[in-house]
Amino acid sequence: MFASGHFVIGLMERFAPRHLAVENDRIGLQVGTLGKEIRKALVALDVTDAVVDEAIAAGADLIIAHHAIIYHPLKAIDTSTPAGRVFEKLIKNDIAVYVAHTNLDVAEGGMNDWMAECLGIESEGCLEPVHVDPLLKLVVYVPETHRQAVQEAVWRAGAGHIGRYDCCSFEVEGTGTFRPGEGTNPHIGTQGQLERVKEYRIETILPESLQEPIVRAMLEAHPYEEPAYDIFPLVLPGKTSGLGRFGRLKEPATLEAFALRVKEALDVPFVRIVGDPDRVVRRAAVLGGSGSRYMRHALRAGVDVFVTGDIDYHTAQDALAAGLALVDPGHNAENIMKAKTAERLAAELAAAGYLTEVIPSSVPTDPFRVM
Repeated sequence: MFASGHFVIGLMERFAPRHLAVENDRIGLQVGTLGKEIRKALVALDVTDAVVDEAIAAGADLIIAHHAIIYHPLKAIDTSTPAGRVFEKLIKNDIAVYVAHTNLDVAEGGMNDWMAECLGIESEGCLEPVHVDPLLKLVVYVPETHRQAVQEAVWRAGAGHIGRYDCCSFEVEGTGTFRPGEGTNPHIGTQGQLERVKEYRIETILPESLQEPIVRAMLEAHPYEEPAYDIFPLVLPGKTSGLGRFGRLKEPATLEAFALRVKEALDVPFVRIVGDPDRVVRRAAVLGGSGSRYMRHALRAGVDVFVTGDIDYHTAQDALAAGLALVDPGHNAENIMKAKTAERLAAELAAAGYLTEVIPSSVPTDPFRVM
């Protein structure tokens, strides 16, 4: 059995939710439909003519890309142009294109975490906050017989996390009163009679993004037809997600040695560096893609070296004057997302019992060559 396009992308968006994308980023379905069976999906950094040919040859029904194929509004699709021919091939071969860009960058365990991990950066936080997930408190009243079942249901759904602790809740015993009306089918009591029941007030904490599945899990585990529960907003800050990562290096090194580590770990043909090659670097920041405008963020994070692509001349001069070393592996360093994304999706599809294949693209899309 093969998964539908909606199921495949549901898994993708559970990992890299759309709300994590920066404002006006072009993400989501850009070509074709998800309302079909997906036998094979290809994960690519860019959707080029060669990548589409690769997808056709592989028999792929879906391309999951990092960079948008449609970024500016289209006024026409002229199939005599290079871009038009790409769209023509996609449509004629019924290949859908879905884009996960900054939402994949920001996601926990996503692009920037992959890059930080392979460079040996022990992440302490993000460079630029993009989204804060507000915290809520769920209060529900449960009869003694179902106290544990309801607690475990909401914990499994994602409630009860405070820092590195889980299964966090508070409960107090009390008495609940109710009188079942006409047409009810009460779990406890009789229609028309006032009931007094030993109940527990259970309180737990949850992120707003998981409110719907947590409440649904609570209602499914609760024995009452009409459970009494409340949800309150909290002043406590929720989890912050953002672009880039920074932290201490597991192994301090000279700038030259660290730059060679970046080149090898990200599998790029060359890197550019700014700073004294013999300087020892102990703290580093990384941001996939084009990160020139985040140089000041790296300085505020107190790092010795910033790894990012597309560094321009004037940013390099400013960094040098400020004492911040730079390592530029190019924009194509984001290639790391192909194998990582394919591996994760393939494992989740297999675990769900589907035969849908997910493979990384092997076509190079970096337009630059070194002479």
